[in-house]
Amino acid sequence: MVLHPKTKVRVAGQEVTFCCKASGTPVPKKYYWYHNGTLLERKVHRYGSRLVLRGLAPEQAGTYHCKASTEAGAIRSAPAELTVLAQGQQSCKAEPEPSLVELPSDCPQDATGSRYYNVGRCPPAPCASSPSEAAACGEDAGRCCGVRRMEMREIPCAGSLLPIKVVAECGCGPCAQPRILVQGWVTAADTGEPLRFGQIFLGGRKVGFTGYKGSFTIEVPPDTQRLVARFVDRQQRFVDAVKVLPFNRRGGAVYQEVKMLRKKEPVALDGSRSNAIPLGEASGREPIGELVLPAGVFLRPSGEVFKGTVKASVTFLDPRDMATASAASSDLSFANAEGEIVPLRTYGMFAVDFREGESGAVLQTGPVEVRMDAGQVWMPEHLQKMKLWSLNPETGLWEEEGILRQAGGSRGKREERTFLVGNLEIRERRLFNLDVPEDRRCFVKVRAYSNEKFNPYEQLEGVVISLINLEPQPGYPANPRAWGRFDSVVTGPNGACLPAFCDAQRPDAYSAYVTATLGGEELEAVASSPKLNPNAVGVSQPYLGKLGYRRLDHDDPNLKKTAFQINVSKPDPNNVDETNGPIYPYRSLEECEEAPVSANHLRFYRVEVDKYEYNVVPFKESDLTSWTGDYLSWWPNPQEFRACFIKVQIEGPQEYMVRSRNVGGSHPRTRGQLYGLRDSRSVRDMLLENTSGACVEFKCSGMLFDQSLVDRTLVSIIPQGSCRRTGINSLLREYLSRHPPVAENNHTAAFTMLAPVDPLGHNYGIYTVTDQNPRLAKEIAIGRCFDGTSDGFSREMKADAGTAITFTCQERPLGRESFFQRLLTAPAEA
Repeated sequence: MVLHPKTKVRVAGQEVTFCCKASGTPVPKKYYWYHNGTLLERKVHRYGSRLVLRGLAPEQAGTYHCKASTEAGAIRSAPAELTVLAQGQQSCKAEPEPSLVELPSDCPQDATGSRYYNVGRCPPAPCASSPSEAAACGEDAGRCCGVRRMEMREIPCAGSLLPIKVVAECGCGPCAQPRILVQGWVTAADTGEPLRFGQIFLGGRKVGFTGYKGSFTIEVPPDTQRLVARFVDRQQRFVDAVKVLPFNRRGGAVYQEVKMLRKKEPVALDGSRSNAIPLGEASGREPIGELVLPAGVFLRPSGEVFKGTVKASVTFLDPRDMATASAASSDLSFANAEGEIVPLRTYGMFAVDFREGESGAVLQTGPVEVRMDAGQVWMPEHLQKMKLWSLNPETGLWEEEGILRQAGGSRGKREERTFLVGNLEIRERRLFNLDVPEDRRCFVKVRAYSNEKFNPYEQLEGVVISLINLEPQPGYPANPRAWGRFDSVVTGPNGACLPAFCDAQRPDAYSAYVTATLGGEELEAVASSPKLNPNAVGVSQPYLGKLGYRRLDHDDPNLKKTAFQINVSKPDPNNVDETNGPIYPYRSLEECEEAPVSANHLRFYRVEVDKYEYNVVPFKESDLTSWTGDYLSWWPNPQEFRACFIKVQIEGPQEYMVRSRNVGGSHPRTRGQLYGLRDSRSVRDMLLENTSGACVEFKCSGMLFDQSLVDRTLVSIIPQGSCRRTGINSLLREYLSRHPPVAENNHTAAFTMLAPVDPLGHNYGIYTVTDQNPRLAKEIAIGRCFDGTSDGFSREMKADAGTAITFTCQERPLGRESFFQRLLTAPAEA
């Protein structure tokens, strides 16, 4: 499906056009349209690939999807929602929804001491289009609800007033069109070596190459529902990796690590004789099966039989090895007869590469036999459903090659056993799969939070949640014997729903292993030992006990805390304890996606120690649509985010909080006005005594949102404690003196500068990174800052490398306030 219908909002009486388009061989010409799952009559609506509804009535609201079909199969589009408003009804309410931001610690807002303040938000819902909207199927930016007016308020804090802008009114305007990117790097699954200058294909189109370190950036084309990318090693050391990459539809970049499977060393075969190649005989296990190649089966592309020496490489991906899950191709899905994309459960996949011994020319084959050992199929019902599949590298979908049927027979000297036997011909396709369609399906609800408080308004969007389906050993849930499939979903404003296999009779028939990453950083799962806390995990008892929730370090504290495992126990509709999540039946996807935050769900959180950010113009970094064009916006451009950090070395007996205060420095509209505050606690250098370092964000200098004049931010760096400035990087000092005006540095307990416009590097102690995702830009900049280099990355603080300023701090006498505290309590005097 290359064009999907789009969600629309109309007023009763208007008309609406939905469009879809499918590609295939032969070209699909038959289209069917459905409203809320019911087929619309072709004679009444006279539709083809386009559906036009005139004189809309309220009962025509709902979901619409199309299906295209040919004799080769069918494919369904994603659903589109139609909202029909009554005359005079507004789709965008003028009054903003509540949205809370955390204020600095010295600004309590009520008698309970709460530091959260309602700044309001406008939900980015679509607005009704004008009646004159063209009925074309081209790009339609549309109109969306957004901020119409903001107002400035001042919040009383200890000894000062803190400015803050709040949303006063919402209204309809052009929809934001953020760029959608997938970034990451491609490495070998076994050694971690990068895929250097590998080719990247989307569909059949080459879109670029990986970098020297295996890095890649893919811009997601508009209207994409399923992003299928193929990574090809031009040196032929690795099997082509076909990946279905998750992305954030609301904009920004999602970070993915792609693993490639190394090709097995080729063996020499005599093409004039019959040959058998075992599948999955590694690490002392019995093979899953074998590939039987009759004499004279190898063919040149012309059809001529080749009987010389054949170099045969058959690489088997064995799901009995848990480490192979990340290297598997595609997302193990196929399109059923109704065109719905549904999951497979794999028993192994194999890639073949047959070449002429001397010339290295690629060979094809006539009919070959795949024999699978029935003793390796642990679920008896799967024996009747086992099929052979080949991967379509353009769609990322598996397509049926044939059925495996039971046949007895002894193989050589081994004991009598039953085999499942199927046939296939090896032509252009090179990747095959032994799979069963699995209809016992559920969804698992997962949310990610910015910290361990699990506040509903501090959820993270753009987090990649990955779920691997495991098949446990009976009685040993922590020791699975195989994985069956895997899925990745990106969190939105209401978390993520991940498909998983489940079972109603046996709660532990299937289990799931779940992880979460944001910009390459692994998030932490909630602890399961020494005591399981249902309130922290997010699932109430007794259902939590049935799920058997265990974090990875449950039995071994040395293991990572970034994954958990559960039994995917299908909820019992007659048991009220199991009807509120976190597992939902497969037909209840909408219920899962729209579940309130109070419903059961599983959790990850970001470990952020002693870090605080405050923006005068509120912005949620995980939701790019929350950006507002304002002179005081921290990020002036929603298409590109530039993160700036300064490295501070502190010589003193403990770790200290360091603040950056950022105000307008040279722009006439913002001079002297606050942009925001950043606090960061220094991190101890393990190799240096009494020394720590802090990487503190500051607002980069540059154009403001109107892109007409540059502002050089006036940045003050103030450590909390009894500290005095004892050093300034000589290159930074020289740069600032050569680019006037120079900020006054009268107070030895702080450092002030008009921030440089140029992206200086580690030699100056300044770290600047630009990216389409603000969180990713900051993560990369912090990694470089910790490392003290302009291209490295470290999580260990190297306090004396690439430093801008040095402070010497001491324990102060009891009762004496630090300059940091005096600045909070009496800023004018300080």
